[in-house]
Amino acid sequence: MLPELSENEARVRIARVIASELEDGALVNLGIGIPQLVPDYLPDGVRVILQTENGVINAGPNPDKNDLRVIDAGGAPVRVLPGGAIISAELSFAIMRGGHIDVTVLGALEVDGEGSIANWMIPQKRIPGMGGAMDIVAGAKKVYAATRHFDKNGKCKLVRKCSLPLTGRGTVDVIATEYCVVRNIYGRMVLTDIADDVSLKELLDRTEMKLDVSADLVRRRF
Repeated sequence: MLPELSENEARVRIARVIASELEDGALVNLGIGIPQLVPDYLPDGVRVILQTENGVINAGPNPDKNDLRVIDAGGAPVRVLPGGAIISAELSFAIMRGGHIDVTVLGALEVDGEGSIANWMIPQKRIPGMGGAMDIVAGAKKVYAATRHFDKNGKCKLVRKCSLPLTGRGTVDVIATEYCVVRNIYGRMVLTDIADDVSLKELLDRTEMKLDVSADLVRRRF
């Protein structure tokens, strides 16, 4: 059996794994949900500069949850840290589209074997719109998909081919779930890291996406 984790345990494991890979000084865009936890688990000595889609550079958490003077793209209160700035939406999107974001971390509904990601719409459900997700995945230098391995109905979210409307085609570089890390290496989805409490055979059996297993597969604590 794969370990059964609470929602919080799974989210923390995913955020912790991604945080361990971020480089000091990187300009990072975070999506809503699991990605917002990543800054809480950055290793000592690693500081990243957070950019919000709606126009904050060097954003940080605001302990006053009722202070809505400055918010991120998800509507959560943030502060502008020393050296940061509030910029126009036009400039913010120019930064994203111009290839200036080092890393973006996004949630996902599906990620497929071609590195395509669907994360903005479920048909027949009312949504506010795609927002800047399409711009971010197309423009960021590195794209992380931070996602639970299975949805609430037990269906694997790592699929052979996305069935939901795409956010980006072939744009995902790394998938991090609570059980493993999968990297897009020259168009092949390669399992490079696995949690030390996970059965490799069962993980492969229950993952719809075709995975190549790295010869240097790393087992580690997630």
